[in-house]
Amino acid sequence: QGQLDESGGGLVQAGSSLRLSCAASGRNISDYNMAWYRQAPGKEREIVASISWSGANINYATYSVKHRFTIIRDNAKNTLYLQMNSLEPEGTANELCNSGYPNCPYFFHRGPGTQVTVSS
Repeated sequence: QGQLDESGGGLVQAGSSLRLSCAASGRNISDYNMAWYRQAPGKEREIVASISWSGANINYATYSVKHRFTIIRDNAKNTLYLQMNSLEPEGTANELCNSGYPNCPYFFHRGPGTQVTVSS
């Protein structure tokens, strides 16, 4: 399995922006649909956004996320990104990336994630 290394999180105020990166190694993300997930304290991991291997199909989990976040993939750099704008305190979570196939095992080892903390 490939490895993932998420970065770009931090402690920010509500309304701020962050750009998360997910650098893959050992496998090419170009072979997979990819996704960003979030795991808030005490809660299950849930999907935030997904993008097909070609980038042609993009889905966001909610209407709010769709209008504030942008998922981007750069297959040449083997990296997935998540541009997060207008962050809200409810968005505090550990953000992770991995392959994006519903109800299927992940194709990459789980990375450490990157913590996003939004203060009000």
